Amino acid sequence: MPEGDTVWNTARVLERALVGDDLTGSDFRVPRLATTDLTGWHVAESASRGKHLLLRLTRDGEKPLTLHSHLRMEGAWRAYAPGERWTGRPAHLIRVVLRTERSVAVGYHLHEVALLPSAEEDTLLGHLGPDLLGADWDPAEAERRIATKPDVSIAEALLDQRNLAGVGNLYKAETLFLRGLWPWTPVGRVRDLAGTVALAQRLVASNRGRWTQTTTGSLRRGETSYVYGRRSQPCRRCGTAIRKAEQAERVTYWCPRCQPEDA
Repeated sequence: MPEGDTVWNTARVLERALVGDDLTGSDFRVPRLATTDLTGWHVAESASRGKHLLLRLTRDGEKPLTLHSHLRMEGAWRAYAPGERWTGRPAHLIRVVLRTERSVAVGYHLHEVALLPSAEEDTLLGHLGPDLLGADWDPAEAERRIATKPDVSIAEALLDQRNLAGVGNLYKAETLFLRGLWPWTPVGRVRDLAGTVALAQRLVASNRGRWTQTTTGSLRRGETSYVYGRRSQPCRRCGTAIRKAEQAERVTYWCPRCQPEDA
């Protein structure tokens, strides 16, 4: 699930594969960048901002550039050795290929691929709230942003990247279960909003550096979540069947006993 931790981990994959090297070739399979050639550009940094990936490039005599991509639900980057077979996804899903002397980075099913001057990154990212895994993480600011819309449900507020950047459906559902909050609870009725924000950040940060996302502490298959993806299965606390429903064009999971409507 490409949430903040997955994107952070992907940035580390690209960091190990590309950063410090000059590009020896590039291939963009998106119409707006089809003729772009980044050969000779130096890969200076691989970073994440919420759910956004940023490759920062430099070249003598040129203004620094940023290659931006968004994974959404299906996107992924894979790194290979030169000559190694690309086994990540079907070839028709490839959107970007970046080559150096020691690595090939292949971007599959990427969304919102853009190349822009690094000085203009805010045109794409300036609306985002504090990054749960970034140096700019500011829980008080995240809480303040959420609180400005007291009638919005807490589930929608956590997913709104303008409030805090990096929470997706998995961490939303798990945070609300652990806080005992019904997903449709209006923000204005959440008694400890600061605690909810802090827990969401801790859950995302706890999986930084590994691909298995767990909120229970177990890495065993089928034991990694409390409610997410567990419709009709017994709650790990009380045994009540976990429920699933649509909420604001997304799905949500909750335990009707541990997260009662009038809590």
